[in-house]
Amino acid sequence: MSGAGVKQIPAITDPQILEPGLNGECAPEEQEIATVNGRPIQILRLLWDHRRLLLKAGAIGLLASTLVAFLIPRSYTSAARLMPPDSNQSGGLAMAAAALSGGAGGSLGGMATEMLGLKSTSDIFVGILSSRTAQDKLIQQFDLKKLYGDSRMEDARRDLAEHTGISVDRKSQIITITVTDHDAKRAAAMGQAYVEELNHLVAELSTSSARRERIFLEERLQAVTKDLESSEKEFSEFASKNTAIDIKEQGKAMVEAAATLQGQLIAAESEYQGLKQIYTDSNVRVRSVKARIDELKRQLEKLGGKGESATTISDQPGDSLYPSIRKLPLLGVSYADLYRRTRVQEAIFEALTKEYEMAKVQEVKEIPTVKVLDPPNIPDKKSFPPRLLIVFLGTAFAFAIATTWAFGKAAWDRTGSDDPNKLFAQEVFSTVRAAVPRFSQNGTEGQANTTKSRIWFWRRGQGATQK
Repeated sequence: MSGAGVKQIPAITDPQILEPGLNGECAPEEQEIATVNGRPIQILRLLWDHRRLLLKAGAIGLLASTLVAFLIPRSYTSAARLMPPDSNQSGGLAMAAAALSGGAGGSLGGMATEMLGLKSTSDIFVGILSSRTAQDKLIQQFDLKKLYGDSRMEDARRDLAEHTGISVDRKSQIITITVTDHDAKRAAAMGQAYVEELNHLVAELSTSSARRERIFLEERLQAVTKDLESSEKEFSEFASKNTAIDIKEQGKAMVEAAATLQGQLIAAESEYQGLKQIYTDSNVRVRSVKARIDELKRQLEKLGGKGESATTISDQPGDSLYPSIRKLPLLGVSYADLYRRTRVQEAIFEALTKEYEMAKVQEVKEIPTVKVLDPPNIPDKKSFPPRLLIVFLGTAFAFAIATTWAFGKAAWDRTGSDDPNKLFAQEVFSTVRAAVPRFSQNGTEGQANTTKSRIWFWRRGQGATQK
């Protein structure tokens, strides 16, 4: 139809407007899908059309995430908080950490060189707790190699470090130790073991002057104690053999006794001489005085040590209860020597004991002690897993996958059948699908899928030839 007032409508040939279809026309469903980009109502329409798929995916995600959340073992975290050491104890603590860095080997190797650069002594506590020495002690105490399923100590140390958290609050300098384990009681016990091992290592590895003095005095006391025991034993054996209790007092008493006996002897002899003037020798009184005189002489000879050598001391104990006056000078020398040695060892022992106790007190003042602010508790609430979060994330993830699949399917359907990308994707999918072996119920490989694939490739080749 032609005319001046009639406006001709151009043919719609734009490929962006026309969608693949019969004679350039699009079905209503394809037009709806084609207008998805940038239109929220169409996105909602697409999701509504796939609501069953989304609900199934959400339900499957909810069940799967719930199952996973309850299959994950529970973990409990026990926390302990330690007060920072006193400032006047930092010197001994620094020496302890330096000793640990040399003895632990590798785990605290850099601490010795960085000791002067540390901001606080709490950092040294953290270094000691993280040392290989402390870790090995806990691994052996709780048999962590078996618990973590590790065959080497390095793996067990790594797992222990993953289950342990040690931190310092820079403002308050309070140290926090956290231990995570599947057993609440074991987590608390491991936290307490950390505290005890820290206290033990700090006390053992401290190299303060008071500690060195205490160690020296302790060794010296052991030697002096042995010497004192030996001197006391030798002195007691000498005194027992020679009945030497106190030579000075014994000598004084024996001289007085000898003088008394001598006086009695003189008196008895005088009486005897007088009786002889009156009576005969057979008289009872004369014989009695004569016998008393003989006994007094015998006692004086025994007391004086007649017949004994004045230069030798017998090893065998005598019949007399006390040593003779003749032996007293010689016994006095040996007795004084043994007595002096014993007294010297006693004096040394007493002095060293006082110094040792003072050194122990000073060592306690210098060595920092671990002050526990909050002891490790037995947690009554699990710290992992967050089951509600796992269920929520699992459900959301399944829903997101289903939504992505819905949008992907819509884009796939919107793409023309002659699109090179779609043809390539179909070819790759078919090739992979054909390459995967499939077996029927009787055990033989199914041939129906292979036949269908060959027919599909043949038809695709025929269509390409016609074009």
